[in-house]
Amino acid sequence: MLHNLYIVDDDEAVRTSLCRLVSRQPDYSVRNYASGDAFLECFDKLEPGVVLLDFHMKGANGITVLHAIRALSQRFVVVMLTAHGAVHRSVDAMKAGAFDFIEKPYDCAALMMCLDLAFAELDRLGAETAGRNAAIARLALLSRRETEVLAGLATGHSNKQIAWALQISPRTVEIYRANLMEKLSARSLADVLKLVFVAEQAVAA
Repeated sequence: MLHNLYIVDDDEAVRTSLCRLVSRQPDYSVRNYASGDAFLECFDKLEPGVVLLDFHMKGANGITVLHAIRALSQRFVVVMLTAHGAVHRSVDAMKAGAFDFIEKPYDCAALMMCLDLAFAELDRLGAETAGRNAAIARLALLSRRETEVLAGLATGHSNKQIAWALQISPRTVEIYRANLMEKLSARSLADVLKLVFVAEQAVAA
């Protein structure tokens, strides 16, 4: 599986060093950017990947870029590069949503281990997103009335309570309930509620 790594640093020597190090890995595809602004201009067109992002840059600094990534896309995992001893910057980066941080000058082995973990996190997020999209697609199969019945079930209401709220008979609620479970390929109400929970997580994200 190809690992897309995006290096964003305004220090050409650092970019060159990082590219040489990472390019030794057969499954890495590396692109580098000389500024945060240059990366932001095209990041929405890039494949999901890990961003190795310098904290202090001219123009859009690392935190600004990180905020932009977090606001517009969940397709990237960010590892921040900070100066040695800049603990406050590392804390700021983690609070802003960075996966981890690496201090300069970096240790090659530690950096590669960090990137391995970052790509594992990217894979986890990708699987999570796929699950959410699948849940949303399955719930979209329901009719308006089935969706209303499901909303009642999800809030813990009984068939009689749902019937009263929707001004239909309890028997009709039972029919809608059976139909929605069949459409969702659910064996139990617990399966249905799990699906609703996953879809709601997508909305929250």
